[in-house]
Amino acid sequence: MKRRHFLATSILSALATVPGFAQENRAPRIILRNSWQIVNIGDIGHTPGILAILEKHLPEAEVFLWPGDISGGVREMILKRFPKLNIVPADPQERKKVTSTCDFFLHGSAAFPSSVGDIRAWQATGKPYGYYGVSIAAEGDHPMSLMGHKGLTPELKEQLSGAAFVFARDSASLQVARDAGVKSPVLEFGPDGAFGVDLRDDETALAYMKANGLEEGKFMCCIPNLRSAPYWKVKKGRPFDEAKHKRNEEMKDHDHAPLREAIIEVVRNTDMKILVCPEDSTHMEVGKEMLVDPLPEDVKKNVVWRETFWLTDEAMSVYVRSAGLFGNDMHSPIMCIGNGVPAIYCRQTEKTTKGIMWKDIGLAEWYFFLDDEADIPRIAPTVLAMAKDPAAAKAKAEKARAFVQQRQKETIEVLKKSLPKSS
Repeated sequence: MKRRHFLATSILSALATVPGFAQENRAPRIILRNSWQIVNIGDIGHTPGILAILEKHLPEAEVFLWPGDISGGVREMILKRFPKLNIVPADPQERKKVTSTCDFFLHGSAAFPSSVGDIRAWQATGKPYGYYGVSIAAEGDHPMSLMGHKGLTPELKEQLSGAAFVFARDSASLQVARDAGVKSPVLEFGPDGAFGVDLRDDETALAYMKANGLEEGKFMCCIPNLRSAPYWKVKKGRPFDEAKHKRNEEMKDHDHAPLREAIIEVVRNTDMKILVCPEDSTHMEVGKEMLVDPLPEDVKKNVVWRETFWLTDEAMSVYVRSAGLFGNDMHSPIMCIGNGVPAIYCRQTEKTTKGIMWKDIGLAEWYFFLDDEADIPRIAPTVLAMAKDPAAAKAKAEKARAFVQQRQKETIEVLKKSLPKSS
């Protein structure tokens, strides 16, 4: 028997042992379409985040993860935290056997509602589906249009309208959907799934901190980021993009000078160290070139450069021991706030509108738009204020966290009500 067939058969056999299988009042089965890529710890974090939210608020559900990519140790990391998770086979025929037993299709957090073909096939079953924490852009106005993402096309509008719910992760996306006439019965703000991440690898993180002289509560994390991730460096087959590279080169000093200024202010005015670390697997090189190397020598000796990529569990174990985080990428701040850690985000035009969620959850003072020159002088003072008064920063983070957790509870209540009655 082929391994793929064996895995699918094993899942189906296990389902058959569940009390009430193929009968009423059995546990609801949810397909989670997520895990889009592994080159970014935030994209990785979408999946364990929503799994933790479901575990807390809908513990009776059986979840079947239909992943894009969970290689590179990600599969093992997720299963360590969620050992009962079912992972859908990659083979289309075996996958269909498994997914046909499920009751609801849940599209996880993403830069856009990406699984158009999968939703189209699911619609044919007549079973319900919904979107959890997605960004939505108007047709022809998506920041990732060069990758073929066209925004809110007529087909996508039809799919969103047919959903049991659409939870947009930022108010700008919500407005796009409303203006376009999306008719889903529940069209509301719903936080990115990555807020729910509770992964940890304390052993590895503590060893790293000890080796680099980082003491709990005595350092801050800083995340670099270019306008467009140069994935041609890390993704096999991804062609070099001259236009994106040129834009990156034009803006990289503009976008990182405020972070360098913040690093200098914190090191010279507090006893904090700075850890320059990656959210994306292309960030290590950028962090060294744009943040660490240009620093004055008196500052540089109190700055640690993380030169290797890490997975979400180790990163989280470091973040929760920091005094806060600041930088130019979004999901590390999301995962920090989800764990009560202060976090400042600096957004670039080329990114999706997800950064606007900082305003939506009460953190407008910690949101900066790098293409608004009036915002730039305020970045370093805000980071320094966070470093100088950790208690006040922590209280602000906890208030935002409480708001997010309330919305998590409310959104899963909507999901519960959307499940077929026979489940």
